[in-house]
Amino acid sequence: MNDDPIGSLSELYQEVILDHYKKPRNFGLLPDANRSAEGHNPLCGDHVLLHVRLKGDAIDDVRFQGKGCAISTSSASMMTEAVKGKSRAEAEALFEKFHALVTGGGNGKAGLGKLEAFGGVSEFPVRVKCASLAWHTLKAALEGSGESISTE
Repeated sequence: MNDDPIGSLSELYQEVILDHYKKPRNFGLLPDANRSAEGHNPLCGDHVLLHVRLKGDAIDDVRFQGKGCAISTSSASMMTEAVKGKSRAEAEALFEKFHALVTGGGNGKAGLGKLEAFGGVSEFPVRVKCASLAWHTLKAALEGSGESISTE
């Protein structure tokens, strides 16, 4: 048994990330999506296609497709769970908190729940792009820009 609470928390976070990588939630096509965007990380080959169904100002449903590393895929999976049912403003506020968490800026952990598993990403700058790809793609989808997002 591990008596180190920090070590235990780190192990739990690793398990959460691996679980979402192996069994991504909200993965697949969303046929009646009214917003979508595509994101690509040329450095490591992560690719995500995000489908969003907005009802009024709320994210009624969100799904993703694509391939990526464990950080990218689990981030997309956990993001879809976190933003479903939220208003656009709530989703954008969550994006800002998550971005602060993975870049090491400010108090990013406030109110992030399971997303706090990505707190260690800030120690590996090259992985920040992996963790934030789906989030930047969501932002583009909500803006309805239709542009492809690249982390480069």
